[in-house]
Amino acid sequence: MSDDPTHVREFFGARAAGWDSRFPDDGPAYAAAVEELALRPGDAVLDAGCGTGRALPPLRAAIGPTGTVLGVDLTPEMLEEAVKAGRGGRNDVSGQAGHEGTATLLLADVGRLPVRDGALDAVFGAGLVSHLADPVADLRELARAVRPGGRLALFHPIGRAALAARHGRRITPDDLRAEPRLRPVLAEAGWRLVSYVDEDTRYLAMAVREA
Repeated sequence: MSDDPTHVREFFGARAAGWDSRFPDDGPAYAAAVEELALRPGDAVLDAGCGTGRALPPLRAAIGPTGTVLGVDLTPEMLEEAVKAGRGGRNDVSGQAGHEGTATLLLADVGRLPVRDGALDAVFGAGLVSHLADPVADLRELARAVRPGGRLALFHPIGRAALAARHGRRITPDDLRAEPRLRPVLAEAGWRLVSYVDEDTRYLAMAVREA
């Protein structure tokens, strides 16, 4: 279920302005998923494919003022919506330094992160996996940026079956988000899947960065 970066930008760019209003009740689900990352004050965490930044406030709350929150997304329009919502500094979207709001926002591909090796303690990715151009390579890049023992949360506020029904489809065995497919892909990329939940009310796969 990989996706071309140009298609991703076009799809989300056209929908950015009304994105948060389409899903106004997802906040508690995001907060609960962030809590399971077990972040500590002072940690450095990346929201990979952050979109309008709905996970950024709970991430900031978890790590406190001494921690670092980065929000990375391919789509400029999504980052602009995050800025309007007060979740990141306006200058960050243009690539300049800026720390207004809860996070530093970066216009970048998660497959080519402007982050040094092992700089992060954790990664949060909401709706991320199905939009990766090369899932193994992109997840390996996330692993590169995370210290050994760091954690990855792959999240969606509803499960695979509920999401497919929303779009008039059925889930299929080749869905990368299915546990039998996801586990080996994560392993090849340097992650160990430690928990997996796929219910109508949420999807959450938790993994640990191998040494």
